[in-house]
Amino acid sequence: MKKVYFLGFLLFSSASFAQYKKDGTPDMRYKENKEMYGGYSTKSTNNYNYGGDTYQSGYSKSNGTYVDGHYKTKSNETNWDNYSTKGNTNIYNGTSGSRARDYSVDALNYGGGNTINTGPSGGQYYYNSNGNKTYVPKQP
Repeated sequence: MKKVYFLGFLLFSSASFAQYKKDGTPDMRYKENKEMYGGYSTKSTNNYNYGGDTYQSGYSKSNGTYVDGHYKTKSNETNWDNYSTKGNTNIYNGTSGSRARDYSVDALNYGGGNTINTGPSGGQYYYNSNGNKTYVPKQP
């Protein structure tokens, strides 16, 4: 009888531990991880986060630069609720945002004198010296 209770305890207790992917990041397919790490929830200290956060797995850019996995706010038409924007704090790593808010005076400092274009979805960008689009905070 003791073996049955112990086996039940072992199965129950192991289910409460977080599940991780091979790269060490939380596997957000598991309910326990979503609750523990706040993925797909409305957990945020920013007043503008309406849709919840998602986990972006690490990836390599076409130029070979590796971007670590991180949490991000739901994509929308403004950067006011992004963790990287001034006035916001990333609740996962405690860093303060430094990017200018859309339509702020600080947004005018981006682009280095290049012509700022507006795309069909409203995003603003310029072409850098390599001919690639570089997105900037929306300018007033």
